[in-house]
Amino acid sequence: MSRREVREQIFKLLFRAEFYEETELPEQLELFFEELDRKEEKDTRYIQDKFEQIVSRLPELDRMINEAAQGWKTTRMGKVDLTLIRLAVYEMKFEEEVPTGVAINEAVELAKSYGTDDSASFVNGILAKLA
Repeated sequence: MSRREVREQIFKLLFRAEFYEETELPEQLELFFEELDRKEEKDTRYIQDKFEQIVSRLPELDRMINEAAQGWKTTRMGKVDLTLIRLAVYEMKFEEEVPTGVAINEAVELAKSYGTDDSASFVNGILAKLA
């Protein structure tokens, strides 16, 4: 898989996690990887590791987002937008090998595909404040 495809799969997995309790996540991981096409061991391992790292930092990520998002709280944001913002903020703050511009651009592109008409500009605006 390309980096973009891997990022998209991480987004899908994080989005799925929004609808389940923490105790259900291991089963959801298993189901996710059963449904995944064109999977290689290195990709599935990377996706799972990054997913777990992001989930473990959700309170910290949400705090950063809430501080930057004037007039918006994570509890009011659409789940697609919030998931993309969390993924990008994680990459910007905790993954040195991902340039900030790439993290923002990839989140905006995914927002165009999965979000509403306003998602791309909303995601871009929040991430720009965190850059």
